[in-house]
Amino acid sequence: MRVAVVGAGAVGGRIVRRVAEEPEVTEVLVCGRQPLAAGAQPIALRGARQCGFAEILTSDVAVLASPAGTHLSLAERLIDAGTSVVSTSDHPEEVRGLLSLGPQAAASGVHLLAGAAFSPGLTCVLARHAADSFSKVAAVHVSRHGTAGPACARRFHAALKRPGWIRRNGVWLRRQGGSGREISWFPDPIGPSDCYFGELSEPWLLARAFPDVPFLTARRAASRQDRLTSRLPMLTAPVIEGALGAVRVEVRGLVDGESVVRVLGATHGPAAAAASVSTAATLALLEGEVLRPGAFGLAEVLRPLSFLSRLLAEGIQPVLFEGSGL
Repeated sequence: MRVAVVGAGAVGGRIVRRVAEEPEVTEVLVCGRQPLAAGAQPIALRGARQCGFAEILTSDVAVLASPAGTHLSLAERLIDAGTSVVSTSDHPEEVRGLLSLGPQAAASGVHLLAGAAFSPGLTCVLARHAADSFSKVAAVHVSRHGTAGPACARRFHAALKRPGWIRRNGVWLRRQGGSGREISWFPDPIGPSDCYFGELSEPWLLARAFPDVPFLTARRAASRQDRLTSRLPMLTAPVIEGALGAVRVEVRGLVDGESVVRVLGATHGPAAAAASVSTAATLALLEGEVLRPGAFGLAEVLRPLSFLSRLLAEGIQPVLFEGSGL
């Protein structure tokens, strides 16, 4: 099997190294404006080499790890060429655009998996895993802490100043960026953090996976400085890779007629986690786990336990929050 990776930054570079280790992958094509952010060059890896975009059209699966905003046009060309696509973009408009390519992907007999990163991506699969134990789901709330590489940091900066959307009782409601303060308790060592609404893509992906759930929200952690400077240009250049990050997923509903709240989370380096999630999604496609052609979020078509088992082997260990009332 031939896999292509577009983008070789903090996330893309890790995807190249990880995919090249798989025995069923015979060749890894790398297309990016920059060399790997850290570690070995892709040309030095087994079966990996740099190439132009035209050659990527001949791959079996292409992983788009370039900055958000560049994926939609690339995905259209890849689908037309008969190549399946895994996208790491977290931009809501782009995610919706990618999902709208479903009929085109189905007609070409290929797959497009959108939101295949730490958040969105792992968050959606955790929500599906938790929701499968409910007889009725009333709400799904997602929170995220941390950023991956420079492109992710820029997206975080922009997301805080732009409006976000939530779904309540089947109606989409607009929320001002930086509003809706709520303390979310992430797995150790992150702990509690103030989280706010913003331009996030989880609500749109969750709405596809849970069409009957009335209440869907997404927030991300931000400091007071983040909020105060969100409407200004970034005052300092983003670092090559962010520090430790975390995700938290809260699912509320009924289990055997009883009201239940279940909270799952994970702590990991955001760039490494995003690369592991997109790699696991790519391997799921190569191994035929996604049967229906078309465009989907991860929670729509992947088996949660199988997928989380892949991530566990990568060192990403989801945790279940447990506690007792006072």
